[in-house]
Amino acid sequence: MSDFFMFSLVPLTVAVVIGMTCALLGNFLVLRRQSLIGDAISHVALPGIVVSFILTGMLASGAMMLGAGVSALVTVVMIELIRRLGRVETSAAMGVTFTSLFALGVLLLEWHDAAGVHLDVEHALYGNLESLIWFEGTGPAALFDPLALAELPPQLARVVLVWGLVVVFVAAFRRHLVLGSFDPDFAASVRAHPALVDLLLVTLVAVAAIAAFEAVGSIIVIAMFICPAAAARLMTDRLSVQIAWSQGFAVIASVVGYVLAGHGPGWLGIDASLSAAGMIATVSGLLLLCACLLGPRRHPAVA
Repeated sequence: MSDFFMFSLVPLTVAVVIGMTCALLGNFLVLRRQSLIGDAISHVALPGIVVSFILTGMLASGAMMLGAGVSALVTVVMIELIRRLGRVETSAAMGVTFTSLFALGVLLLEWHDAAGVHLDVEHALYGNLESLIWFEGTGPAALFDPLALAELPPQLARVVLVWGLVVVFVAAFRRHLVLGSFDPDFAASVRAHPALVDLLLVTLVAVAAIAAFEAVGSIIVIAMFICPAAAARLMTDRLSVQIAWSQGFAVIASVVGYVLAGHGPGWLGIDASLSAAGMIATVSGLLLLCACLLGPRRHPAVA
């Protein structure tokens, strides 16, 4: 029991919270056919985060957010320059920019000796859930001990704060999000401010991705933005039910993936463990596959 509270409680909670946060936003990205925005943000944020660490020497959340923001501005400029000078379509310019910046971020990680602070290629891609150890979590009593709670890994507070912001945003702008997702022109005609809501939605997607980046890496963030929401879309045509399905899929993927990463190889007689974030992403993909094969809304004529 003490081992669970010390080594598994915080990583599992962080994975579940991040999964639910990304899945909640992912519902509206799927409906707007903008699912890959999370992928794009994860790509362009990496070099900004690395440069902010190189300049400041620390993984402060404020510096990471600033670095990712500057990287986003550079991305916009690069896309426009490539589109105009190369005379190519915007989608092609975006593809070149996103992949180039992500490659630059990976190269910076390789060139800079950042492994000591868990900022290297492995942690950036696959995350660092296993290192979120709660040393004061010696048992259930620690949950009610203020001194023990004060020693919780700071990543937990960050992701819970972002989850709260996302829930408040969705609750406050639910009508605007629904109108903008299904009929942007009608939303504009009734002054639902679709452009402003779109900006807020993308901003929160960026905030969620960056807040989750240090703990879980880019792979699980991309997967959880897309897979639970897409799987939920194949289960129902009602938005409220879709959101509930996506939250359930996110929790299942997080819990099952974490357990399989730690114990799955042992069940097969292999003395090893797997990346928790990678396994969570894998399980979320399998859930989407099951929804594609078995979901009631899977048939194109019905959907």
